[in-house]
Amino acid sequence: MKIKNTLNIGKTKFPMRGNLPTTELQREKIWADNKVYEARQKLNAGKPSFILHDGPPYANGNIHIGHAMNKISKDIIVRYKSMSGFNAPFIPGWDTHGLPIEQQLTKMGKDRKAVGSVIWRKMADEFAHKQVKKQMNDFKRLGIAADWNHPYLTLMPEFEAAQIRVFATMADKGYIYRGKKPVFWSWSSESALAMSEIEYHDVTAPTAFYAEQVKDGKGLLDDETYFVVWTTTPWTIPGSRGISLNANFTYVQVQPSGSTKKYILAKDLLADDAALFGWDEYEVLAEFKGTDLEYMTATHPFDSEIELLVMLADFVTLDAGTGLVHTAPGFGEDDFFVGQKYGLEVAVPVDYQGKMLPEAGADFAGLFYEDANEVALKKLQAQGVLLKEEPITHSYPFDWRTKKPVIYRAVPQWFASVSDFRPELLNSLDDVNFSPAWGKKRLYNMLKDRGDWVISRQRVWGVPLPIFYAEDGTPILDAKIINHVADLVAEHGSTYWFEQDAKDLLPAGYTNTHSPHGEFTKESDIMDVWFDSGTSHQGVLATRDNLSFPADLVLEGSDQYRGWFNSSLITSVAVTGQAPYRNVLSQGFTLDGNGEKMSKSLGNTIVPSEITDSMGAEIIRLWVSSVDTSQDVRVSMDGFKQTSEAYRKIRNTMRFLLANTNDFNSKKDTLAFADLSPVDQYFYAHFNAVVAEILAAYDAYDFQTVNKVLMNFINTDLSAFYLDFNKDVLYVEAPASQVRRSVQTVLYKLVVALDKLILPILPHTAEEIFEYLPAEVGDFAYLTEMPTVEDLGDVSELLANWTAFMDLRSAVNKALESARNQELIGKPAEAALTLYLTDAQAHMVSQLQQDIRVVLMVSQLTLHKVDEASGEAQMFDEFLIQVEHAKGEMSPRDRMYHTDLGSDPDFPMLSAHEAQIIRENYPEALTEGLE
Repeated sequence: MKIKNTLNIGKTKFPMRGNLPTTELQREKIWADNKVYEARQKLNAGKPSFILHDGPPYANGNIHIGHAMNKISKDIIVRYKSMSGFNAPFIPGWDTHGLPIEQQLTKMGKDRKAVGSVIWRKMADEFAHKQVKKQMNDFKRLGIAADWNHPYLTLMPEFEAAQIRVFATMADKGYIYRGKKPVFWSWSSESALAMSEIEYHDVTAPTAFYAEQVKDGKGLLDDETYFVVWTTTPWTIPGSRGISLNANFTYVQVQPSGSTKKYILAKDLLADDAALFGWDEYEVLAEFKGTDLEYMTATHPFDSEIELLVMLADFVTLDAGTGLVHTAPGFGEDDFFVGQKYGLEVAVPVDYQGKMLPEAGADFAGLFYEDANEVALKKLQAQGVLLKEEPITHSYPFDWRTKKPVIYRAVPQWFASVSDFRPELLNSLDDVNFSPAWGKKRLYNMLKDRGDWVISRQRVWGVPLPIFYAEDGTPILDAKIINHVADLVAEHGSTYWFEQDAKDLLPAGYTNTHSPHGEFTKESDIMDVWFDSGTSHQGVLATRDNLSFPADLVLEGSDQYRGWFNSSLITSVAVTGQAPYRNVLSQGFTLDGNGEKMSKSLGNTIVPSEITDSMGAEIIRLWVSSVDTSQDVRVSMDGFKQTSEAYRKIRNTMRFLLANTNDFNSKKDTLAFADLSPVDQYFYAHFNAVVAEILAAYDAYDFQTVNKVLMNFINTDLSAFYLDFNKDVLYVEAPASQVRRSVQTVLYKLVVALDKLILPILPHTAEEIFEYLPAEVGDFAYLTEMPTVEDLGDVSELLANWTAFMDLRSAVNKALESARNQELIGKPAEAALTLYLTDAQAHMVSQLQQDIRVVLMVSQLTLHKVDEASGEAQMFDEFLIQVEHAKGEMSPRDRMYHTDLGSDPDFPMLSAHEAQIIRENYPEALTEGLE
């Protein structure tokens, strides 16, 4: 009989290699075929609910790594909650209206104006559904557990109807109004934009210092005096209707040497400006307070028929310029409001495509607004009033979709008031928990400073603004009428608005005093897509039977403080008086390995499918759990390769646990905690604390801590300690011996609990492991529950004793390493240790009640008092240790040195203990012999 056949070498069919790109696909099909998500929901019926509301990604193209990080994070939470006593359905959503889809149709050669609104919308609808399907498959491939058969799409009639009902409630409360004031206008999108659709970039633009001649100086200034104004947008000068200055500044009238002209500018800026204008010498003729100059007028430099009114405004500063600002009410928010105060005309001589209109003047008509800068500067130069032109680099707003600069343009738009209920908005944040905590302040400041929300868009693909107009142009904002439209949309979809005449959309027999002839028209603009997704709390949470309002948690990127977090809060507080979520968890952005923003044009993107096809979705999921997602996260192939190594360690450790519990029957072989050997009791109790730590981290949505605790336990506690020394027990001791069953009791506890603990992060692997745990109840691991923290009584002394032992173990390892370096020994099994212990150290060892020789993995161990130490002993970390080569000979079976080899004549190569094991468990060896 071969000696190796007397060893309990662990066996398992669990493969060493995961072959994840192939096996994950097979497993995902099994989940779908067996409706595992649905089965989990049935198990959770009646339990307390936990609703993570999915902020809808935009349906355009395959998902990117940021999408993957977001959705995997949500899946980890939902899986954990579902296995922890909560009814936690997950309804995935998509944002399906808006400009990007229209732009894609245009790129495909479709012409909106040629086909008309109705056909265009149907093409957009078809395109959006294809994109949703594409992204849904991408998300499924990541192992996301969700109600894929019942997602929410913002284009669904029931969602659109709920959105329109939110609009009706806001209109009924007086929060919806029509006004003409400057809004961000994207000439590239041909539409107004909300603040959330704006991003800022540094640009270099021409700035002009020029003079405007006094027309009416109120007896203080003559017509040889000029106001020196400053602008960074010369193209807006045709729309200029005033000059703004600050009431609190001192202004001076200056005459440069050799000039007949006199100029007005801020006293504090005079020295810098004079140098800029080349005024080597000048005389200050008079000083004025800003209030002295109010209501004077000047002549427009391009149109002598236009008078420019001098006004007082707080936004004028001394940071740059002259202290006087060119003011065009149609092209700037500050300009507009001061112009309103003084009753100025709101001139907007530029069209929706950014081209100058005829009213800008013959020299400008038809020019693109950026080209108009040069014309304006040349006209000022020709008139001799351009004092200085120079480039300036400043931050400028861009359309976040087209990446083109935008302009301010005052055109009639529909607005949702924010100012009317701003206090309620800000107060609602006190009922919300934010992680990171700074999220509250960030959202608070955005809401505190936010202007009214422009909700109208001059596009076609979206939910229509459900507004009718009477014959005299009066808008009809009757909640009953709007809700009637909502009913029609719920039945037919929002394209019905574009298919039908106004009279067919109004209730039968409807009359209005503003339409004596019964004629009505309808609004052609659509709603801002942020109003779409921003009403999902009503379109999804409040309408689906398995969900509830408000959501327990929302989790999105930090850009959503200005986006979805923001718009959802506004609409929710407006119609319900409360926030739509109880907890907000935000994540950073995904960057490339160098910390740069990922971009297709830069070629630095990593598509999730690249990883799933080569390494597996589990690698992405494990990576997500390993990084601090609250900050911006760097993504690189090297990072995924490192994660792959960590995955391999987890897999091989779980394989070892399966192999070495293969002959363990958990129902009859499990030992009670009190019957475990002391070191096994310690490790069982230690793991119990690890379980508590991991569960607490999951509860806090702290996946990185889950990962760190898990990997530290596997690498340090398990592999480098417990499994290391217990291989001798597992392989060498009698198969059914108490000492071996004691270890196996712990190992089985570990493999079952770890399998469940890793499942939210590694569902494919956890389910694969579960198939090798036939004694566990349930068809799938996901249909079991999270491990609980056991009540083991007071184990504090047990843990403290073994924690103290770890200091001794560390010292011994250093002593063994020293002996190895001196070539006294090779492996620890070749060592004989003598420990010279103080009374306290000896007490610590005695408290363990354990043969620590086995734990220290040496062949022989002797304990002495410290005062008995020989001169050969050396101090290692406060322990006096002597290392010698072990006495006796090495057994070929346990590879340890023994002094009693051959004490059993039938087994001359074995120690007495080993011989007894063979005699009792392998009687055939008596007749066959051992080799």
